[in-house]
Amino acid sequence: MVARSAMVRAYCAMPPVTQAFAPTPPLLTIAPFLADPVEAAQFPMTRLRWRNDRAAAQIGLDTLSDDQWLAHFARFEPLADNLPQPLALRYHGHQFGQYNPELGDGRGFSFAQCRARDGRWLELGSKGSGQTPYSRFGDGRLTLKGAVRELLASEMLEALGVPTSRTLSIVETGEALVRGDEPSPTRSAVLVRQSHGHIRIGSFQRLAYLGEGANIAALARYCLTILYGMATDGLSASDVAVALLDEACQRAARLAASYMVAGFVHGVLNSDNISLSGESFDYGPWRFNPTWDAAFTAAYFDHGSLYAFGRQPGAIHWNLGQLAVSLRAIADAEPLIHCLNRFGDAYRAALEAQICWRLGVARLDDPTDAASDSTLVRALEAWLVASQSSMDAAFVRWSAGGTRQADGPETGNAAANAAANLAAALAGRAATRAPWWDDVPPQSMHIERVEAIWAAIDSNDDWQPLYRAVEAIRAMGAALGPSPAQQSALPATIA
Repeated sequence: MVARSAMVRAYCAMPPVTQAFAPTPPLLTIAPFLADPVEAAQFPMTRLRWRNDRAAAQIGLDTLSDDQWLAHFARFEPLADNLPQPLALRYHGHQFGQYNPELGDGRGFSFAQCRARDGRWLELGSKGSGQTPYSRFGDGRLTLKGAVRELLASEMLEALGVPTSRTLSIVETGEALVRGDEPSPTRSAVLVRQSHGHIRIGSFQRLAYLGEGANIAALARYCLTILYGMATDGLSASDVAVALLDEACQRAARLAASYMVAGFVHGVLNSDNISLSGESFDYGPWRFNPTWDAAFTAAYFDHGSLYAFGRQPGAIHWNLGQLAVSLRAIADAEPLIHCLNRFGDAYRAALEAQICWRLGVARLDDPTDAASDSTLVRALEAWLVASQSSMDAAFVRWSAGGTRQADGPETGNAAANAAANLAAALAGRAATRAPWWDDVPPQSMHIERVEAIWAAIDSNDDWQPLYRAVEAIRAMGAALGPSPAQQSALPATIA
């Protein structure tokens, strides 16, 4: 039985949300051209290792017993009044710049869609649930280490203000897997993630590749309505395409900015890994950057450093260009290009907002001010580069306007000058929250800590370091509060 913190127990005390489920999940309306019905694998063992009652409470599933939990999230018995069977989504995508038309959900599927407490739709998807028509030569399975890594990534990113999917469940499944990048055989698991949707840029690319303009229009309307809560009545297909790309660009800009402020490197920002919901998801070779190193790369197979830390905003923008190309089937180029051109300004504004949020200082929106938000961003980056400080330590040191500057004496003139410039950029800014680190210590999730947490599980089946890490991460997230990027998602208002 998973140990639960006081925070999680409080969520468990909430009454069930019986209206969370809808008799006609909207995904069924587009499934004929978007997905294939599939069956889940039958596993030799189903041992519950993680259940996220905090996330489950949003859709009224926190009251499930552990046996019910396993029935739905390991054996994938359908939830009441929901999708009758899992759906493996079809999509194409650019992978490291090369177009691949042989993609799709190869080891996962979507299997439920529920109304959350805020009115938005939440979708449940699996990872490691068995082979599908898109598995190619894969076994459709997930290693237990991969599941643990995804849990740590999603929890840490949520705490650091990144719009992200959540790891709802991890069940160990009792198979011995062989992998080229892990000591093998290694343990297996099936994971369930919760997000607002799994429609990707690659979903549109596939329809464009097949010349299915009518389905592109239908999918665009679905995204505007279900993901963004926007009415589409009376809009032409062209209007819908432009509205979709504009909103997708704004959300993706906020996501890119939140990655940078969190110091996160996703590792595989292919177009099939960019969600139209604006959420980060699918965590494979991710890393957190130890310092502000633009060249830091997460994936060992990213030989050209295409998705290095500093290249992530450009990579995301490039992927949005592929969405625009797909939408050309139903819209003219000029308004789509206009949407793409707005990305840069949206990214810069989001970066300024995220940095002020993480530092806990008020914004100064006047660009003519000597201590403007853009000046603050430049000063912070210059100091991070000059000092080679840990990013996590840096945001604590300069939090609330630099109340702990004495904690880090500078080494060298460049770092000292950069520190003076950063202090000047922060001077006079009101603090937006009290310093929190004395009662709630800051958390880092660099690769050494990830490996130590996994080693305890792998060697001794000791899950306590993982549970303690998640509890500490959540406490830090509660102290920081929601970020501008997380607050900007509008609740769905369309039934």
